[in-house]
Amino acid sequence: MFNHVQFFPVIPLTSRMSLYNRVFPLIKKWKFPIGKIITYIIGVLYSHRPLSFFSLVTGLYVLHFSIALILVNKEVPQTRGMLYPRESETREVRSLDGIWNFVRSDQANPTQGVRDEWYAKELSQSKPTIPMPVPASYNDITTDNLRDHVGTVWYDRKFFVPRSWAKDQRVWLRFGSVHYEAYVWVNGQKVVKHEMGHLPFEAEVTDLLNYGAENRITVMCDNALIQTTVPQGRITEVPNDGGMTIVQSYTFDFFNYAGIHRSVHLYTTPRTFIEEVEVTTNLSKDASVGDVIFSVSVNGSAANEADNVLHIQANLYDKEGVLVANVTSDGKLGGKLQVNQVKPWWPYLMHPEPGYLYELEIKLLATNEELLDVYRLKVGIRNLSWDKKQFLINGNPVYFRGFGRHEDADIRGKGLDNALMVRDFNLLKWIGANAYRTSHYPYSEESMQFADEHGIMIIDECPSVDTENYSQELLGKHKSSLEQLIHRDRNHPSVVMWSIANEPRTGSMSADSYFELVANYTRSLDSSRPITAAIAVPHTQDKAGRSLDIISFNRYNAWYSNTGRLDMVTQNVIEEATAWNKHYNKPIIMSEYGADTLEGLHMLPAYVWSEEFQTEVFSRHFKAFDELRRKGWFIGEFVWNFADFKTAQSYTRVGGNKKGVFTRARQPKAAAHLLRKRYFALGRDLDQCSFPEDLFTYIAT
Repeated sequence: MFNHVQFFPVIPLTSRMSLYNRVFPLIKKWKFPIGKIITYIIGVLYSHRPLSFFSLVTGLYVLHFSIALILVNKEVPQTRGMLYPRESETREVRSLDGIWNFVRSDQANPTQGVRDEWYAKELSQSKPTIPMPVPASYNDITTDNLRDHVGTVWYDRKFFVPRSWAKDQRVWLRFGSVHYEAYVWVNGQKVVKHEMGHLPFEAEVTDLLNYGAENRITVMCDNALIQTTVPQGRITEVPNDGGMTIVQSYTFDFFNYAGIHRSVHLYTTPRTFIEEVEVTTNLSKDASVGDVIFSVSVNGSAANEADNVLHIQANLYDKEGVLVANVTSDGKLGGKLQVNQVKPWWPYLMHPEPGYLYELEIKLLATNEELLDVYRLKVGIRNLSWDKKQFLINGNPVYFRGFGRHEDADIRGKGLDNALMVRDFNLLKWIGANAYRTSHYPYSEESMQFADEHGIMIIDECPSVDTENYSQELLGKHKSSLEQLIHRDRNHPSVVMWSIANEPRTGSMSADSYFELVANYTRSLDSSRPITAAIAVPHTQDKAGRSLDIISFNRYNAWYSNTGRLDMVTQNVIEEATAWNKHYNKPIIMSEYGADTLEGLHMLPAYVWSEEFQTEVFSRHFKAFDELRRKGWFIGEFVWNFADFKTAQSYTRVGGNKKGVFTRARQPKAAAHLLRKRYFALGRDLDQCSFPEDLFTYIAT
C-alpha cells in the first residue's frame, strides 16, 4: 500500500495550496453526490479509507504526479515539404510582406472572432483596424497597451494572383514564423493551423484562389503560453482597477514577442514537383575528395504513373559557376556526387576561405526527359566527429568561441530585419567569434543561410526553455519542435550541434526518462550531429546529462551567485567544469556567463552594472578557460549575451537584460574590445589566423 505519510513531506506547501486553489472550484461545480463519489474513490486508492478534503487535494496531486512520470514514446507527425521558396525555371515566388490590417481581440473573449466568423469578410467590417507591418512583432508598434496583450489578434490583407498561375501550376502559401499559434484562412476558407513559434509552415491554396482577381488572406495569432506549450507559461486571472484581467507569466528571461515574425510568401510549383531534398556530405581522410549524398522526394500525379519513371539530374557547381560533378539517378531519386580537389566548408578563422559553398542543382525529369521541376540550394562539404574529449570538423579539433544571442531589436521585436541581420554578422566577424547558439528558439532561415556563407557555426536550439512539469502532452510537442527544426535545418553546414533545451529543470524526478526520450528521438532524426542542452542545475542534481553527447552549463559567478565578488570567479568555474567532466566523461562547454552592464556607467574600482565590472568578470573567466583548455576536454566558451535585449517588466531589469557586449542598438561596450582581443588571440594560437590591423591601438615605440 502507498505510504502517504512518507510521501507527503516532499510536496511543497506552495504546490499544495496552488493545487487546492485549482481543484476547489471544480469540486464546487461537482457538488454532491459526484464530489462524494470522487472523494471515496480517491480515498480507496490512497489509503483504503475516506479522506478529508485536504487529503483529497494531496491525493489528486500524487495521482497527477504519478501519471506524469509514465511517459510513452509516441509517434510525432512528420513534416513534409517546406523547402525554402526559391525562384527557378519552373517556380515563381511572391512576397506578401508589407502593411496588413490588424485587430486585437477582447482579452476576456478571445474566440469571438472565430464564433462571429471575422474571416468570412474583411476585418474592417467586423472591427476597426489599424495598420501593422509584416514581418514584425506587434507588441512595440503602437503607443497603447498592446505590448502586454494576452490572447488572440487578427491580421488580413488583399492580394492579386496573376491569371498565368492558373495554368498547370500549384500554388502554396508559406509563413516563415507566427508566434505562437496560427490559424489561416484564404477567401474565407480555413487552410492551415500551426502551433509552434519560430518555425515555418505552409499549405496548398491552388483551389482556393481567384486567378486574375483579388484575394484575401486572414490570420488569427494566439500568443498564450501554458504548461503544455513550447515554451511553457501560465495564464492567470487577477483583479485590477477595472475588475479582472488576464496576465501571462513565464519564467524565461526574454520578452514573449508575438505576431507574424517572418516573411509570408506565395510560391508556385509544377503539378509534379520536388517536395523535399536531403543532403549529407563526407570528406576523404586527406580532405582531397568530397562526397555529396542526396535524396529527393516528389509530390504529384506523375510520380504515381507506372509508365513514367521519374529521375533526377543533379549538377554541382563551384563558386565560380563551374560544373564540378554531375550524376543521373535511377527511379529511387537519390545519388552521390564526388568532387575532386574539393574545397571543404570551414568555420570562420579556421581557414583563409571559410564558409565555402557549392550550388546543388536538382532537375526532376520524366521518362521522356521532359523537365518537370528545378530546385537549387547551397551545399557545404564537411565532416563532423566527436568523442569523449573533443569535437572535430574535417578532422581538426574545434574550440568554440562565441555567444548566446536573441532575435531582438527595438520596435520590430523579433521580426525579421535584414539590415539588422547583416549588422549582427559584421559584428560577429569583427569580434572574432566562430559560433553562436540560437538561444532559445530557432532563428530565421535567412540567418541560417548567412551563417553558412560566413562560416559561423551554429548550435541550433529548439524553443524548449525552463522546461518543467513534464507530461505526455509536453513531450509530444517538445519532440515535434525538434522534428520541425531538424527538418528545416538539416542541410545547413553551419549547424554543427542540436540543443534540445535551455535550463530545463533536470533535477526533477521525471527529467531522466523525459530527456532520454527527447535525446533518442533527436538522434533518430539526425545522428550526424552531437546533442547538447544548456543546463543550469548543479551536476550533483542533474538527470539529463547522461543522454547528451556534449555537456553545456550556464553559471553566473559574481552576478547571480556571490554578487560583486570578482575573487570568487576563476576557481569556481574551474571546479564546476571539472566536476561536470568527471561526472559524465564528456566534452564540456560553458554556454552562458556574464554580467549586466549599463552602457556609459564607469566606476573604479569595478562595481556591479559598470562597464569595468563586466570587463573584469570576463577577464576572470578567461583565466579559468585557459586552464581548462589545457585539460583537453573543455571545448568552448559562450558569452551571455551578444546584445542587450528586452524582457518582461521587472524591478531587476532596467529596460531589459543588459548582459550584451553590444547595446540593443548594436554599439560596443568596453568589454567588446577586450573580448575581441581574446577571440582573435585564440584564433591565432589555435587556428593560425592573423590579427586584424586595428586590433591593438598604437601606444608608443
